[in-house]
Amino acid sequence: MTWLLLTGAIVFEVTGTMSLRASEGFKKRVWIVPVVVSYLLAFTMLFLCLANGMPVGVAYGIWSACGVALTAVLAHFLFKEPFTWVMGLGIVAIAGGVLLIELGASH
Repeated sequence: MTWLLLTGAIVFEVTGTMSLRASEGFKKRVWIVPVVVSYLLAFTMLFLCLANGMPVGVAYGIWSACGVALTAVLAHFLFKEPFTWVMGLGIVAIAGGVLLIELGASH
């Protein structure tokens, strides 16, 4: 159940961020509701994930790493933002760091 909650938190956080970008600084007010609802759901699901026993270092590491990676990739496809090999290398480094945190937490 905790992993499902964490996955939901990631999805809603990325949805909120993409909606925030689509709002163009809230010039397009139609995006205000998806931004607010997505972030509320993301933080609620993260809270529930932590309340169900997942260590905060593991949960936050995975949540933030997945958020960064998915946001960078989706922004490239949805908003034509750059995605360079250096950014890809950064995502690999983030994933490696999260893996080390996960392995360290299990000891």
